[in-house]
This record gives sequence, C-alpha cells and structure tokens, in this order.
Amino acid sequence: MKNTPIPADIVDKIVANSGIQEVGKASIREVKRLINDIEKASGKEFVRMEMGIPGLPPCKVGVEAQIQALQKGVASLYPDIEGIPELKTEAARFVKNFIDLDVNPENCIPTVGSMMAGMASFMTFVRARKERDTTLFIDPGFPVQKQQHRVLGLKYETFDVYEHRGQKLRAKLESYLQQGHIHTIIYSNPNNPSWICFTEEELQIIGDLANQYDVFVLEDLAYFGMDFRHNISNPGVPPFQPSVGKYTDNYALMISGSKAFSYAGERIALLILSNKLFNREFPDLKPYFNMTKLGRAIIYGTVYAISSGVAHSAQYAMAAILKGCNDGTYNYIDDVKEYGEKAAIMKKLFTDNGFVIVYDKDGDQQLADGFYFTVAYPGMSGDQLLREFLYYGISAISLLTCGSERGEGLRACVSLTPRSQFPILEERLKMFKANH
Repeated sequence: MKNTPIPADIVDKIVANSGIQEVGKASIREVKRLINDIEKASGKEFVRMEMGIPGLPPCKVGVEAQIQALQKGVASLYPDIEGIPELKTEAARFVKNFIDLDVNPENCIPTVGSMMAGMASFMTFVRARKERDTTLFIDPGFPVQKQQHRVLGLKYETFDVYEHRGQKLRAKLESYLQQGHIHTIIYSNPNNPSWICFTEEELQIIGDLANQYDVFVLEDLAYFGMDFRHNISNPGVPPFQPSVGKYTDNYALMISGSKAFSYAGERIALLILSNKLFNREFPDLKPYFNMTKLGRAIIYGTVYAISSGVAHSAQYAMAAILKGCNDGTYNYIDDVKEYGEKAAIMKKLFTDNGFVIVYDKDGDQQLADGFYFTVAYPGMSGDQLLREFLYYGISAISLLTCGSERGEGLRACVSLTPRSQFPILEERLKMFKANH
C-alpha cells in the first residue's frame, strides 16, 4: 500500500472489526457507520458522497407555516388520516400545474416520506389480485425499496435498464408481464442512483404495456423537476415533469418533500393515485381490508395500520410549500439547481483523473447533471474501488446494492460535498491516479 491520506492500518482494522464481509455489498447506513468510525480514528475528514441527504437549508415557506401551525396547537391533535384539506387541495393543484395531470384532491394522500408511500403501495397492490404476487423493478433503483419487500416477505424481480433503452424496453418489459404474475412496475425518474431520465418514448412504452397487461405503475418522483436540462418550475407552463400518467390511468405517483424542497427531516411526502385507480374495485382486497375500493384500502387499511396518519404540523408545511409553487411565489428550482452545478464540476474532477461515468446517456442525449452521478475506474470492480476509496478519504456506495448489472461502478451523491472541499477531492483523486 502506497502513501494515502488515511493510514492503511487504521482503515484495515476498522473494516475488520465492522463485520462487513464485502464493503461493496454493504448498505448505505453500514457504509455511513464505517466512514464515521474511520473519521473518528484517523482525525481525517472524508469527502462524503454515500448518503442521499439534502445539503441545502429547508424551504423557508414550509418552516414558517409549520411554526405557525405548532403555535396554534396542532401538535395536540390527531390529523385526519386522509390528510388536511389544505394539503390535498394544493397537491392536486401541483400535479396539474407541474405534471399536467388531473387528479382529485381525495386521491392525494400524505405519507411519512416516500418510504412509507412505497411500503403502503406494495402492501396494498400485492393484495389486489391474488394471482399476481410480484413487483418488477426497473433498475438501478433505491435499494431500500427491495429491503421493504424482503421485510414484508414479498416477491420481486428486477432488470438493469441500461441495455434496454428506447424501443428495446418494450420487449424486455413484455418478457416479464406476459407471465401474468407482475402486479406493479416501479422506477424512479430522475433515477436514483444513475440519474438517467426516461424519455417520452420510454414512458409511453411503460404506459401502453401497463394498459395492455393491466398492471400498476408506481412512479417515484423523489427528485421532482431536477432534470435541470428543462426548467420545470413555472406553474401551468410547459415543460412539465414527464410522467407515465400521460399514457395510462394505472399510475400512482410518489412526490417527496425531502429533496426538491429540502424538507427531509420532517418526513413528509404524497402518494397520489389516478382518479380511475383510486376508485377501482378489487374484490380480493376484502379479506385484508374489509373493503374493495383501492384508494380507501390504502388510506383506511394500510396507512392507518402503519402510522395512523402523518405529523400534523408537517402537513401544514408541505401545503404552504406547494401553494407557493402553485401561486408562483416560490420557485423551488432556484434553491436546488446548486446540485446540478456541483455535479458538473465534480464529474469533471473524476474524469480528469482517469475515471469514467458509468451511466452516461439518455438515448442520444448526454446525461443531466444532478443529485447523483456514477463513476468507475478501469480495471477495478465496484467493491475494489469502494474499498480503495476508504484509504483516500472518499465515500460512495456500490451500484451492486442498487440492482445495477454494471458492477464496476459506484454511486456518488453531490449534496453533502461543499464547494470548499473540491480542492481536497481533486488532490485525493490525483493521488489515487498516481498510485494506480
């Protein structure tokens, strides 16, 4: 081992004591704990790119509304499990203004982050038709959603979309759907971890097949509007956030407050069902929820059982944020475009030092700069690279944990790397290149 910013003996000892057999297969939280321990033992600060945590101040509009709500005493009151009327109304307006979809306020369900929205959806959708027991992940994707399936004992299948873009996606999806066991297709757009964004052609393929095979589509919009190649910030004016909802009524959307509005700490999101799906009857739901309408089963069956609603004051915060977006008095893109600007700089630091971008294209377009990017180093697996990075004070997570078939890569998140650390990152990457 050549000279590195973090002494090798410290890293090796902590990794050995961690119980982690392969760093490349460790969860995000395990990697975070490992980095914390190495920082403490070495006294050296890491360039931290492992956690997808907002690195910006929370939306002031939300903070002020939440304080006012608390001062009015809402903390002593259970919120309505369906959500406060103000939030449901603004959510429906937001979907119309920024996605150009018409949904009823009734269909807009607050959840404790998109984590809960996903879990509630999986628990309900799998019961809708007894002959359909499997979720299909279009990967790479958010690894914790698969963990939710494992915890619940639910089945899932997955494929890496990298080699199946454009019209190739149709045949790949159909190879699963024609078997008749898939109840839901799930993906994120923009994508965590690769930051690919589905084209309209691809969304239409997903929607058309959802109609043909009558499957649900769960669209995770955690990074709403953050494809910075397009300015999705003006209410009621194109361009809109691309959505499968343009091509099928079998959709459910997850809109998170965490990233676009930097409101992660209050755990607030929305699960939004199409008008048709919310009111659709599924007799197989009856034994589990004592009701057959899907929307009511999610609210009064699953959401009630999981949390009995969402923190009262956080709902007022989210309502105020969405109202500001809808009224044009708050432009959320002005706050979060910093992520795209940082990504462009950081990606260049990596490629200037011999690294390559793993997921690099959307069809024939160059990939957008945003919250995440993916890197690899020629000749090294993702596990090897992640382990090597520990000696250089750089953290990330392996793409293997995200369902990627391109196992040589890592996912890097830009949010917690301040611009003041860019010279440190550049220095460490230069040292890495020199040693390899």
